[in-house]
Amino acid sequence: MKAEAIRKAVRDRYGDIAMQGGTCCLPSACCCGGERLVENISLGVGYRPEDLQAVPEGANLGLGCGNPVALASLRAGETVVDLGAGAGFDCFLAAREVGATGWVIGVDMTSAMVDKARANARKGGYGNVEFRLGEIEHLPVADTTADIIISNCVINLSPDKGRVFREAFRVLKPGGRLMVSDIVLLKELPPALHDSIAAYTGCVAGALIKEDYLQQIAAAGFGEVQIIAETLFPMQEIVNHPAAREAGGDSDARKAMAAELATSIASIKVAAIKA
Repeated sequence: MKAEAIRKAVRDRYGDIAMQGGTCCLPSACCCGGERLVENISLGVGYRPEDLQAVPEGANLGLGCGNPVALASLRAGETVVDLGAGAGFDCFLAAREVGATGWVIGVDMTSAMVDKARANARKGGYGNVEFRLGEIEHLPVADTTADIIISNCVINLSPDKGRVFREAFRVLKPGGRLMVSDIVLLKELPPALHDSIAAYTGCVAGALIKEDYLQQIAAAGFGEVQIIAETLFPMQEIVNHPAAREAGGDSDARKAMAAELATSIASIKVAAIKA
């Protein structure tokens, strides 16, 4: 798949989610789950009930695979940049941590998402959050702006992950921190999934082998690269994923594929430092 085709597919898919709702990334069971599914997904990947209540309605679309804010150790007055901010969920949680003297910048390449996030910020009265339209491979943020960069299940969607991490390094201040939740592979995918655009926009086919993902972070200049937590996806979530339905045929075939993939796909939380 060519990079521009991937970007268009991702932009279209997440534009649809912004306009219509629904979820897309694992571990969601489908792309049309409703509010209860969104809440269950968020609780399952590390958010607390009070986190869900603390943000404007519509900010949480259930697209994450972790809670980077919970592990970021944010401090009052810090500047945070969120790569792939979506409707603003993690930005609003970060804004609460950095306080009125801090600043949060959310970046997303989908104009519908940016519009939705800005509307949510107005609705919630957030004076320390802004949203910018742009690609995470070309961040619309000046050098040495951020104390910390966060991202939640987004970098796997980029066709140039090395460029994303180099941009993150550029934007961070010396001593700045990187804290991301993302999808990685523990072994290669079957060709039917690897070549599926549904699997790409569903956060699967674009994922790197875990060791390659960590190497890309280190190659960008980061030090102290470490996995804070790692979780396998359950078989039932994989068998119901739209990409599996597209690539796997009937239910029995999908179950066989899920059994093969049960130890292949993981969510990791990674921390690193700009020395």
